[in-house]
Amino acid sequence: MLTIFGVAVPVVAFVLLRTVVWAWEVGAESAAKDRVVTRHKVTFVMTLPHRYVNDLEQHAQELGIKQSTFAVWFGGKDPAHDSEFFATFAVDPKTYLEVYNEMGLAPAQKEAWQKNRKGAIVGDVLARKLNWKVGDKITLQSPFFPDVENWEFVIEGIYDALAKSVDRSSFFFHYDYMNDAVRERSRDQVGWIVSRVNDPSRATEIGTRIDKHFEEQETQTLSQDEGAFTASFLASFSALLKALRLISFVILVIMALILGNTIAMAARERTNEYGVLRAIGFLPKHLVAFVLGESMLLASIGGVLGLLVAYPFVEKGLGRFIEENMGNYFPYFRVTPTTAILAFLASVLVGLLAGAIPAYRVSKLRVVDALRRVA
Repeated sequence: MLTIFGVAVPVVAFVLLRTVVWAWEVGAESAAKDRVVTRHKVTFVMTLPHRYVNDLEQHAQELGIKQSTFAVWFGGKDPAHDSEFFATFAVDPKTYLEVYNEMGLAPAQKEAWQKNRKGAIVGDVLARKLNWKVGDKITLQSPFFPDVENWEFVIEGIYDALAKSVDRSSFFFHYDYMNDAVRERSRDQVGWIVSRVNDPSRATEIGTRIDKHFEEQETQTLSQDEGAFTASFLASFSALLKALRLISFVILVIMALILGNTIAMAARERTNEYGVLRAIGFLPKHLVAFVLGESMLLASIGGVLGLLVAYPFVEKGLGRFIEENMGNYFPYFRVTPTTAILAFLASVLVGLLAGAIPAYRVSKLRVVDALRRVA
């Protein structure tokens, strides 16, 4: 039983680490193929002139663009929940939901949001976490826009996700409300522009066209399809992801050592019994099958037990906590079938490897030497 638990615990840890890596990368894998993100050429944190959005709309047909929108990072915090972090964006309510059509919002709530200058919509996870409801009045403060001490909003809608890439813990409000209130030097600036293109297969080409369109302007741009944009953001954490992958396989090695030690001890204690089996006609291959079978059976039971523990712990427990508190980085934290199958197969393989050396030694036992051993 201790050996089985010794296998189950590493399986839980393996599933957790692989789920973290998968959840981190799923945004890039689930990115829309027909969206292009345009940002400042130097760095993501520098802004672009708002007139670039109008320029893209005027040349939409020429560039192959269907619809463009934009967003500004607001960095707001609710004084009533000072320790809670959530993403806040100033956007154009008329175009944002058209470009990001995987955000599910009731038509009545969408209309109310677009009509109310101080209206806002929030993700269902964030609303549930902070106990917000439609109609609630919210006050936010922003260190990036201190021109207004308290920004007042009314929650007009709560959206859900129709795709894995959607963060369900974000807060969106009217860009015009913010833009009219900030000091003049901060006005008419956007953080980035997102364009939905006509032909997804030409997204990279269209991104290049957009950059060439603005190359003679005072601010140059860098445009990438959404998948490449997300991947470039994740690249800064590539070392961490590699470390997590490495640690997940180190855990398997530890599991193999635990199981291998148990099987080796069992094989030594049964040397006399193996001698008796050989004496009554069992062949070396039969003994090998006994040792490997026991090792793989223990590993399989431990693997199944580990998965039975990992699912409620990682997905139903820790996963819900992460989605609510770290939704900006892990909007979708789930144990995938691929991860579960990989964990089980890894445990079976570890069982095979752990029993390999003891099985080999048992196959080489001489009957006389084995019978001399006293159990």
